[in-house]
Amino acid sequence: MASEELSNKRILLKSYVTGFPSEDDMILTSATVPAKLPPGSTALLLKNLFLSCDPYMRSRMSKPVATSYRASYEPGSVIVGYGVSKVIDSGNPDFKVGDLVWGITGWEEYTVVESPQGLSKIKYTDIPLSYYTGILGMPGLTAYVGFNHICSPKTGETVYVSAASGAVGQLVGQFAKLLGCYVVGSAGSKEKVDLLKNKLGFDDAFNYKEEKDLDAALKRCFPDGIDIYFENVGGKMLDAVLLNMKVYGRIAVCGLISQYNLTQKEGIYNIMAILQKRLRIQGFIEPDHKHLYPEFLETIIGYIREGKVTYVEDIVEGIEKAPLALVGLFTGQNVGKQVVLVAHE
Repeated sequence: MASEELSNKRILLKSYVTGFPSEDDMILTSATVPAKLPPGSTALLLKNLFLSCDPYMRSRMSKPVATSYRASYEPGSVIVGYGVSKVIDSGNPDFKVGDLVWGITGWEEYTVVESPQGLSKIKYTDIPLSYYTGILGMPGLTAYVGFNHICSPKTGETVYVSAASGAVGQLVGQFAKLLGCYVVGSAGSKEKVDLLKNKLGFDDAFNYKEEKDLDAALKRCFPDGIDIYFENVGGKMLDAVLLNMKVYGRIAVCGLISQYNLTQKEGIYNIMAILQKRLRIQGFIEPDHKHLYPEFLETIIGYIREGKVTYVEDIVEGIEKAPLALVGLFTGQNVGKQVVLVAHE
């Protein structure tokens, strides 16, 4: 007798992307997956609950390049990314049926994971599960490492965060405020600017789309200069920031979203400021700092329970909406962390 099978909606990459991605670059298909793993299997069968939309995924949609730190997706294959899942069958002794996990999974309703090394059991279930795509997952650790370890902040310093209402930026600003820093963020709409100032506690914020002169905007917000810049944007924004950094300022380069979809990248012209101001600029990626996750988790759980930080999510329901949600990251459609609700637990 044939084993029972589960219907499985999936999102595939249609072909390599050039320029801005569109929904048409991804395909919604339906397949099946066995409801039980075969005897002797050491894999996991996951029911995916939440999927994370993250800007780095755009680079994986391009043709492979030697300098990339993550492999490109293969056209015709299922897109993968961070997610929250429930184990519905297990051949692995470290995981049991019913375990909730977060980590890399497929953009599909059910995923068979042959090697679960990239999955972590969810320790705290009194917190919204969707948080493990954001504040308790990769974006949260990124914000924590980038600000606390890369930027070496001190109480009273001035901090500027670009893309400040996003998954990472909103946390960096709040971490800086907890340390007693003066914090300004930029975002791309009045709604997001209001969010930064009225809900997330930033001292000031501005809509970069309304500023004719970014250098002037930064001088208005930081008349004495910037000690720390948390970089999420790149391009013209970075060029303006370099002119406004203080001597011995620090820049943590987390992302360069303004450049991801350009076939011809923008140049940086104010590079002399790096020498003149003795700036320290460091790029970093979250996978290099996984060893800090336990330290981070205990810290952030305390902040959440004590009401010291808040987290804004933009949740869409249905895996069929995942392509539109991902594409929307690059036009600023999301307010807060973009999450796709695939299924309820």
